[in-house]
Amino acid sequence: MSGPIEVVVSSESGLAQEITSANHRWRADEPAPFGTDTGPSPYELLLASLGACTSMTLRLYAQRKGFDLQRVTVRLQHSRIHAEDCLDCETKQGFLDRIDRTIELAGNLDETQKRRLLEIAEHCPVQRTLKSEINIRTSLVV
Repeated sequence: MSGPIEVVVSSESGLAQEITSANHRWRADEPAPFGTDTGPSPYELLLASLGACTSMTLRLYAQRKGFDLQRVTVRLQHSRIHAEDCLDCETKQGFLDRIDRTIELAGNLDETQKRRLLEIAEHCPVQRTLKSEINIRTSLVV
């Protein structure tokens, strides 16, 4: 990828947001009673980003390796859980975010290919970003 990606999010009133990026326009919102449900919520957009990246990563890998991957379906859920309920998490106090992801692979794939694709899913760029330290710099335009 070359250069930074710019996404512009704006709102005139309420929680409905207009999002633009290059040639694309879409909306985000919250369901009633807080918003007007004119688009997916911010967390739904986050899950969609991870799911799309996962599916694209698997598709590219399968094409490169000549695997007969005919369809990828990624289902994601976001929740907040008690840290002490997570055995394999570093954080042990308070709450933490959890994303459950299930991947369905259709095609003429043997068990070795399916296991390899599951390993490859762990390396999608959006997942690597979400699991890394993220430096968000905020400034106000005056």
